[in-house]
Amino acid sequence: MSVKENMQLMASYNQWMNQAIYKAVAELSHDDLVEDKGAFFGSVLGTLNHNLAADVIWLKRFADHFTELSSLDFVRTLERPAMLNTQLFDDLPLLQSQRFKLDQLIIAMMNEVTDEMLSSALMYKNMKGIEYSQRFGFTLQHFFNHQTHHRGQITTLLFQMGIDVGATDLITSIPRMELL
Repeated sequence: MSVKENMQLMASYNQWMNQAIYKAVAELSHDDLVEDKGAFFGSVLGTLNHNLAADVIWLKRFADHFTELSSLDFVRTLERPAMLNTQLFDDLPLLQSQRFKLDQLIIAMMNEVTDEMLSSALMYKNMKGIEYSQRFGFTLQHFFNHQTHHRGQITTLLFQMGIDVGATDLITSIPRMELL
């Protein structure tokens, strides 16, 4: 499997899990959605907003560096969140709409990136203004892992509220190979 194929798998898994999370979250009352549950970003809604804000921040970094990626044109029009806990949307349907739009964009980006891009250095500044130069493929690994981390928190919170998201393991997204 190439690095690109791995990133395409992660993009597909990311979309699938976000759809499952938002389907489960739709069962919550507004009070349950916004109640501070002691997670890193407080509530389920706060954590969903954090994942979206972090994705926009990273996608804008990718768009700034790889100007030839037309799949990121929409991201170029978005305002960069000022902080990782920026509440982008208080309304779940609007948040979900933006999430699903970005998930489609991420899949398109993974189809557009080249092996050369994945092995090249991505230069960017973090939220504190510190400059970094890191391999793009590795930063993408972080990008996907970050969402998985916070989705894990959300699935735990949902389970504690009596909502089972179902299977969440990456293995369920890996295509089967024919047995010899």
